[in-house]
Amino acid sequence: MKKFLVLPAALLLGSAVAAPKISAQSIIVNPVAPDVSVRVWTDKNPDGTQVPNYNVGEKITLNVQTNQDAYVYLFNVDGSGKVDQLLPNRFASGANFVKANTTKSFPAAGDAFTFDIAAPAGLNKVLALVSKTELNLGDLSSFSSSQLATVNAKGQQQLAQALSIVVNPIPQNSWVSDTAFYNVVTQQQAQTGNVFVGTNVAGAVVFLNGQRLGDANQTFSAIRPGTYPIRITAPGYSPYANNITVRANATTNVNVEFNRTVTPAPAPVSNTAPVNIRSSVNGAAVYVDGRQVGTIQNGGLNLTLTRGSHEILLVAPGYRTFVNTYNIDKGGTITINPSK
Repeated sequence: MKKFLVLPAALLLGSAVAAPKISAQSIIVNPVAPDVSVRVWTDKNPDGTQVPNYNVGEKITLNVQTNQDAYVYLFNVDGSGKVDQLLPNRFASGANFVKANTTKSFPAAGDAFTFDIAAPAGLNKVLALVSKTELNLGDLSSFSSSQLATVNAKGQQQLAQALSIVVNPIPQNSWVSDTAFYNVVTQQQAQTGNVFVGTNVAGAVVFLNGQRLGDANQTFSAIRPGTYPIRITAPGYSPYANNITVRANATTNVNVEFNRTVTPAPAPVSNTAPVNIRSSVNGAAVYVDGRQVGTIQNGGLNLTLTRGSHEILLVAPGYRTFVNTYNIDKGGTITINPSK
């Protein structure tokens, strides 16, 4: 598999009467109040309030706790949509049974396998599905030459639909799921910074160190630390020029208010729309479709997104991770105030 190597030693979709629902936050949601509950978390994020970073090659431990004796099934969805069945696997045959009110780690001390992080970089989701009875995954996954089962689904949506079929034959109050998030990063990414450029006009273009970065009102990532000349142009306005300093693992904000000097040219037809993310949690990290695009500063973050559906995730220490899917058409303001 790509994300985990097993080595030896959002938007709710409506459904008919009480059928499983699919959610951007939890991947699959039981439509009734089940008797069993579950929580899943990574070893770097025990309280579930952050999205921790893992370097390629680093080992990760997943922890699961249920309130009743139950069978646990673990799946990973990486940033490219690849789905891996982490548990059960051939090194952990029969090890997916969890006793009530105990924490079980995968892998545990002495297990004959490890979970090692591998490329590609990006946001990952770990789904823990627990059931009071064993589930038949025969139509979802199968073992071949690999020690991991091959999953017949790609992406969160297909996985949720396939699991809805798996749990359909069992009582609805006997299963439940939870989701944990983490980032896969590379050493190169850890040594770069971001630049956010916001303007009061549409069609502004950003040039950094003489190179065209793209349209303003968005965050530009993977920029090497240093001091650079920045130039921002907009049709009908005098250009803005200055020097900025980019720091590793930080975002430099550049906000420019243009004053009209000549009659602006007609705005070009664009497939993008300006979006302002508003939140009371300053410093919260904002992800769009699995990529961090900036942080909340002074109550907001300005973005330019392509029209269509986007998954927006907001993460802040001490707050529950917020995830939802929005359909961007003409742009506007999205207000997110996560709960603690």
